[in-house]
Amino acid sequence: MISIFLYAFFISLFTLILIIFFSHKYQLFIDDSNEEKPQNFHEESTPRAGGIGILLGMSLLVALPLGLKFLLSIFLAFLSGIFEDFHNSLSPKLRLILQIIAAFSAVWITNSVVTYLGLGINMPYWVGVIFSVFAIVGMMNAVNIIDGFNGLASGVILLILLSFAIVSYQQNNLEILSIIIISLGSTLGFFILNFPKGKIFLGDGGAYLSGFIVAIIGIFLASKYESVSPWYILAIFIYPVWEVVFSIIRRLIRGHSALGADANHLHTLIYKHITNNNPLTTLLILFTTLPFMTIATIYPNLSKTNIAVTCCFILYYSIFYYYLYKKEKKYLSR
Repeated sequence: MISIFLYAFFISLFTLILIIFFSHKYQLFIDDSNEEKPQNFHEESTPRAGGIGILLGMSLLVALPLGLKFLLSIFLAFLSGIFEDFHNSLSPKLRLILQIIAAFSAVWITNSVVTYLGLGINMPYWVGVIFSVFAIVGMMNAVNIIDGFNGLASGVILLILLSFAIVSYQQNNLEILSIIIISLGSTLGFFILNFPKGKIFLGDGGAYLSGFIVAIIGIFLASKYESVSPWYILAIFIYPVWEVVFSIIRRLIRGHSALGADANHLHTLIYKHITNNNPLTTLLILFTTLPFMTIATIYPNLSKTNIAVTCCFILYYSIFYYYLYKKEKKYLSR
């Protein structure tokens, strides 16, 4: 396990070091610091191709039968975002189609379909397929939305993967554990270059790829083991998932497009009104999210406990957001 972790880590790390060098030399997939974007908080132009290193690190999955089944889907998930990183944007419709194909192919090839929701609730198989595909696509986009500060998205992914590693070890599934370990090594290779200095960004390709891999692992665990509650998966995912849901709700309330970009996410308000520091914003969010993830990891088989964890996080988030939003209104009214 240690060897495959190190192989994935160094493949990702060295690939990204080369990408950083050649990106600056030839101006490839550079994110301009002067470009007007709602979540532009970096002061230097930076390559946004972190997903390439993560993808190459995860090429080690070819050595595992289950990992080999994931590879095509992983590549499609990555493909749905990498064009944006090359400044050749796909239309939202085509991007969504690629994500659905990636999700459906993974669900179909691995037969990972959530049909039991805990608490005695069962779904027909075809509904489970739709639910599983929707969950994967939703998580892909959720990770992309929280990718606003150095180490935030990749830090959340690392915490999720650590939790999954513990649960898969408890289930004695060494193959899915190996997939998680490879994913951990590949992501960590990116993380240490992204946090705290932001030498390279995850990019859309990396964000969609990272969201995809944790989503399909979560679906796999929840569908294959009765002792892994689907509510545990939701509790582990709750920060990025609720960020998306809450963002859609607040935009609709204000009469804005539900899918539009803005600068009113929790992480941007924390940056503006508490930390005024890029890496400190990430640390604050990771440390305040960690207790909820820890409880979920201790009790992955208890649906009611994980429902309570989910509800408590939503309550915490809502109170915290309201506090920051009041500060934002005062700031804008000056």
